[in-house]
Amino acid sequence: METERVTEFPFAHLDRRPRKRARLGWDVPQAPKAQVGIFCGQELGNVTSFASFVAPAEPTTISLFDKEVARNGSPPWREDDKDGHYMFSLGENLTSRYKIQSKMGEGTFGQVLECWDRERKEMVAIKIVRGIKKYREAAMIEIEVLQQLGKHDKGGNRCVQLRNWFDYRNHICIVFEKLGPSLYDFLKKNNYRSFPIDLVREIGRQLLECVAFMHDLRLIHTDLKPENILLVSQDYIKVPDYNKSSSRSPKDSSYFKRIPKSSAIKVIDFGSTTYERQDQTYIVSTRHYRAPEVILGLGWTYPCDVWSIGCILVELCTGEALFQTHENLEHLAMMERVLGPLPQHMLKRADRHAEKYVRRGRLDWPEGAASRESIRAVQKLPRLQNLIMQHVDHSAGDLIHLLQGLLRYDPSDRLSAREALRHSFFTKDSLRR
Repeated sequence: METERVTEFPFAHLDRRPRKRARLGWDVPQAPKAQVGIFCGQELGNVTSFASFVAPAEPTTISLFDKEVARNGSPPWREDDKDGHYMFSLGENLTSRYKIQSKMGEGTFGQVLECWDRERKEMVAIKIVRGIKKYREAAMIEIEVLQQLGKHDKGGNRCVQLRNWFDYRNHICIVFEKLGPSLYDFLKKNNYRSFPIDLVREIGRQLLECVAFMHDLRLIHTDLKPENILLVSQDYIKVPDYNKSSSRSPKDSSYFKRIPKSSAIKVIDFGSTTYERQDQTYIVSTRHYRAPEVILGLGWTYPCDVWSIGCILVELCTGEALFQTHENLEHLAMMERVLGPLPQHMLKRADRHAEKYVRRGRLDWPEGAASRESIRAVQKLPRLQNLIMQHVDHSAGDLIHLLQGLLRYDPSDRLSAREALRHSFFTKDSLRR
C-alpha cells in the first residue's frame, strides 16, 4: 500500500541514473547440463520420491486431479503454451486449496502467481515451473535446497520460506511466503534513484549474513542479483529528492523519491544453487554480476557469490548496474577500467573459450573491441573510488575499502562473506548505535 506521508530525509547527494543498456534475455544463464537431474551426487527420480520431505495438503498427481475435478473445482484441462508455460485464468483454482488472484512475474523458469491459500488463510506466491524436463528437474533441486535451508534457518529470516510444493498437470508448483518487490523492481519504479547509504549498509549486512549461512552449509547460490533479493514489505514512504528540488515543484511527482519503510530482505531463487564440488567451470550468474574467474573459465566456488554482492552494493548506491555489458571482452575491459588491470596469472590460465580475449599477456583491448560504441561504453566508466564518492557522502571511505575486498580479481584473495561482515563499514555503524 502506498503511503503518501512525506518526511525529511538527511541524504542530499542522491542521484538518478537510468539504466542505459537494457538487460537482454541471453544474459540469463541456462540450467547447466552437468547439474540438471543431479543433486548432492544423487539422481533425481520422479517427483513423488520427495514426498517424505514435504507432505502436500492436496493430491499431487494428475490422475487424482482428473478424477476429482468436480469436487475440487479445478478448471478444464488446457494445453500449455508453445514454451511449456501453464495456461490459467484469474479467479480459477490451482488445486482446491489455492485460488489464483494475479500474475506477479514471469521468467525463463515459468511464472509466479499470487494465490489465496484457503487452508492457511493467507496470500502466497506460487512458482509454476514450465512443463519441460530440465526445468522440472531444476525445480526439484530448488525444493531440496529450500528444505535444507529451512531446516537450519529456524527463524526463517535469511531466505524465502517454502510453504509447500506439488506436481499439478505436469508442472512443479512451489509455494512460498508472499514478500514485497525485488530490489530491482523497487529501483525501476523509483526511476533508478539510488538508495541512502544507511539502507545500503543494512541490506548489505543481511545479504552477507544469508550468503555466509549458505556457505557454511557448503551451498553456493551462483545467481545473486537485485532481481533475486526481495524486500519483506512492500510499504514505502515518499521523501523529497533533494537533487531535483531546485528545479521541480513539490506538486511534481519527480520531486519525491521512494524509500522502503523497512530494510528487511530475503534471498530467493535457488534453482541454480549447488554444493561445492571440484572443477566447476560451466557458466553461472547473470551477466552483470558474473565474476572474472567464471568468464575466464578458471573454475569457481564460494567467492563468485561474494563478487556478485560487491556488484549489487554498487548498484544500490548508484542506481544502475556497475557493468552494463552483454559481451565477455567488453565486460573484462570494464572491470579493468573500474578496478585496474587483471592479474597476468589469471589471464595466462584462461581456458580455450576465453584465451581469445588475451594477447601478449594482457587483455586484447581496445584492439579486439566489437565496435566503437563498445569502446565508448568502457571509456566513460570512472574508477571505483570516484564512482562511489559521486554518490555517497558519509561512510564513503569504509564502503570503498569494503568493495575493494569484495571485488578482488583473484578469488583466493577475495573477502569471504564472514570476513566482510567484520569490516568497519558494518562494525563502526554498530558502535555508533
